[in-house]
Amino acid sequence: FLRDTAYPAHYEPSGADFLSPALTEAVLMQQTLDPRDFRPWFDAFLPDLPDEPRALLFPASVSDPTDGQIAHLHGLNLSRAWGWLALAEALPADDPRCPVMLASAERHTGASLPFVIGSDYMVEHWLAVYAVLLLTFGDR
Repeated sequence: FLRDTAYPAHYEPSGADFLSPALTEAVLMQQTLDPRDFRPWFDAFLPDLPDEPRALLFPASVSDPTDGQIAHLHGLNLSRAWGWLALAEALPADDPRCPVMLASAERHTGASLPFVIGSDYMVEHWLAVYAVLLLTFGDR
């Protein structure tokens, strides 16, 4: 992934994603690279932040949470929230992307966390895994 640049975020979501390929890759690189090397890589990977890519900054819409495939988008939203939090933490606090990333994490959380319980079996039987990942982020 070291040579990946200008991620084509308009491909997300595919319609049944559990994870954001972009944010999962970025978190992996953040955890793998030396912090001095991560920032230039991230700059090239998502070069238009903080304004774009809107496809990653706003939650995926779940049109039918009872549909076993479409319901996956709730997991995508929670995993994106976790990814944005992890990436924002890896950047200097004064980085202008951080407020945008944190606001995106909040939007994604708000869009899907309420569906962890009291919604539909197609969501409830697995979504708690992503909720735990997100809600225990700061406890590492």
